[in-house]
Amino acid sequence: MGLNLDEQKAVDRFRKAVAEPSMTQLVILDFWAEWCGPCKALTPVLEKVAAEYADKGVVLAKVNVDEEQFIASQFQVRSIPTVYAIFQGQPVADLTNARTESQLKSMLDQILAKLPVQPGGEPEQDLAPLIAMGEDALAGGDGERAAGIFMQILDMAPDNAEVLSGLIRSFVAAGRLEEADQVLDSLGEPLSSDPQVDRARKALALAKDKPEDSELAALRAAAAERPADMDAQLAFAGAAFAAGERDTAAETLLRMIAFDREWNEGAAKAKLLQIFEAIGLEDPWVSATRRKLSTVLFG
Repeated sequence: MGLNLDEQKAVDRFRKAVAEPSMTQLVILDFWAEWCGPCKALTPVLEKVAAEYADKGVVLAKVNVDEEQFIASQFQVRSIPTVYAIFQGQPVADLTNARTESQLKSMLDQILAKLPVQPGGEPEQDLAPLIAMGEDALAGGDGERAAGIFMQILDMAPDNAEVLSGLIRSFVAAGRLEEADQVLDSLGEPLSSDPQVDRARKALALAKDKPEDSELAALRAAAAERPADMDAQLAFAGAAFAAGERDTAAETLLRMIAFDREWNEGAAKAKLLQIFEAIGLEDPWVSATRRKLSTVLFG
């Protein structure tokens, strides 16, 4: 993830103290330091209000900027005290200017009225927003960020097939194929045969076909020189998709289907459907390409 050991430890501490509790509760995150006079004046206010609002799902977390410089830098803390409201891992409000009990309570009341904060206990996590966040990162082509999101979710739901599928596909998108293999190999039944996991398995299988640049160039040239050579077209389409050129791959396969949809027992259509399954049938690109396929098949 590009972090050194100390930074990774800082992230782990933050995840346990702030990110994980914020999945269901509202975390008041206070950046402070021992030498900060205004911080010492604000601390009793924060502690008192957090205690009074505990039954509404509010908790207080404190970050010493001298001890956690990396975390402070990630939040771009320029002065202290700096206070944020955190929900589901994201800042939802800046509470820094709330210096009195009444100001802080007023802001908290407004926030709590808008968010599905769950007071007390440890209720079942609502993973849908977090999974959506990971899928959005994947759709945007940021495999590394998506992997980081899915790894955090996996800590909360280690046996969730949808999360495991997201993590494997994130590793594939980031080019971390060995790690994707390791996750797949670690799964037993029934997870291994779950449709979500099978989707990730297909994505990994397609990615393993990624050719060297010189090989891709040769396949591209062969396909261009021999447009009627279906074997050359199919080989190029598979290599192009594995190399990240999914538009080119789809266009090639659609031309093949239009030319001879029955060739090799419908191999071109089968390859395109395999690509659809690997990406996900709900993906906007897949939906658009399926419409193109319907036009080719049914006019």
